[in-house]
Amino acid sequence: MRLGIFGGTFDPPHIAHLILAEEALHQLDLDLILWVLTSNPPHKLGQPITSLGHRLDMLQAAIFDNPQFEISRVDIDRPSPHYAVDTVCLLREEYPHAELVYLMGGDSLRDLPRWHNPADFVSACDSLGVVRRRKAQIELEDLEMLIPEITPKVQFVEAPLLEIAASQIRQSIRDGRPFRYFLPPEVYQIIQTRKLYRC
Repeated sequence: MRLGIFGGTFDPPHIAHLILAEEALHQLDLDLILWVLTSNPPHKLGQPITSLGHRLDMLQAAIFDNPQFEISRVDIDRPSPHYAVDTVCLLREEYPHAELVYLMGGDSLRDLPRWHNPADFVSACDSLGVVRRRKAQIELEDLEMLIPEITPKVQFVEAPLLEIAASQIRQSIRDGRPFRYFLPPEVYQIIQTRKLYRC
């Protein structure tokens, strides 16, 4: 089994998350994508984040109808900090016979040397599924000097151009601008019913 690991705060989960996950599922020949909801990411300490309960409900609503999407509680049921290297090692214990493919964007790949224990993280993954925009160039030579053996683990996912960000959606809601069609209908309904992101 080939498992994709898709981590994030998903605050809120939006259609670009779903489109990119589906592209990775298809292009990397994955059997399942584990959506790893991070409750308190180390790189966002001090930033306001919507409560875990709301984000979990929105993520469940976003992916409920796709049997190849599943929420993992690996970062929900353990204390912070939640570093990617620890997440992958715990999932390795949970799925000992699976190939683990960690999904990330091109920006995250470039920033990887600044992650917590990046060499151990790369070693723990069977491969890295790197989502990049069509024809975008990502140079691996410099990364290879900093994190040896990373190059053979990188598999690129060619992604459509999607200029959608959760921060943009949150700002649109605060400003009273339209945001409905950036989201799955079920997520939009939760935000409206619970009056999330209003301030």
